[in-house]
Amino acid sequence: MGNLYIVATPIGNLEDITFRAVNILKQVDLIAAEDTRHSQKLLQHYAINTPMFALHDHNEKLKSAVLIEKLRSGQDIALISDAGTPLISDPGYHLVSQCREAGVHVVPIPGASAVITAMSAAGLATDAFCFKGFLPVKAVAKAQVITALKDTVATSIFYEAPRRIEDTLKVFQQILPERDLVLAKELTKHYENFVSGTAEHILAWLAQDPAHTKGEFVLMVSGAPKNQETIPSEAIALLHELANLLPLKQAAAVVAKHYDLKKNALYQIGLDQKSST
Repeated sequence: MGNLYIVATPIGNLEDITFRAVNILKQVDLIAAEDTRHSQKLLQHYAINTPMFALHDHNEKLKSAVLIEKLRSGQDIALISDAGTPLISDPGYHLVSQCREAGVHVVPIPGASAVITAMSAAGLATDAFCFKGFLPVKAVAKAQVITALKDTVATSIFYEAPRRIEDTLKVFQQILPERDLVLAKELTKHYENFVSGTAEHILAWLAQDPAHTKGEFVLMVSGAPKNQETIPSEAIALLHELANLLPLKQAAAVVAKHYDLKKNALYQIGLDQKSST
């Protein structure tokens, strides 16, 4: 049985690859690449002559079986994506999952990742963060995801395409106008840049030069303040409904138990709602 190596490759600067990764790519029998033409530049740079096999979103389910047969015959295979760590918003999930089921030894070869690279230099809290991949394309779904961040204490990280970055920031401006954001652009490349501030501030920076909207982006969103217990909007809505049917103390107790919150905080919210109506 051969080994499947999950090999991280540079996200921009070709020198951001480990000695181990280069050696593995030279030693394996086959390299499964997201885009063989794109990856050829990396292989040529390091004089790697290993044959490549195209494995991308459109053929992964079908081709995974072919690769598993090669692994079962004793061949070693490396999986790479166009940039960074495979499977992190890149193809590879079906292959790795099927390899695990088939008993194939899967070996991670760590290296560059846009998520970690961006977070390390953003200046936002790193004690708790959540990578959420690409935001939805459709406006309503995107707004729902961003609205949910109102109650999220951890730093949230998204990838975003250049053609959508301005529209996405406009949604942030509407829903979270005061929240601190950091936009990382073209990580490890010549025009690498980090822009911090509110959505309004970053939109103004993008408008300064058409080149500012080109490239690859990582958008990081600071978490909600931790100095007080964050009450999810869903819990407040349920409290309001139950308060019409039950005594406020009882309604607060039910919601507190359901959402694992403090009853007194909910009771105070209920009182504030009553006094404002």
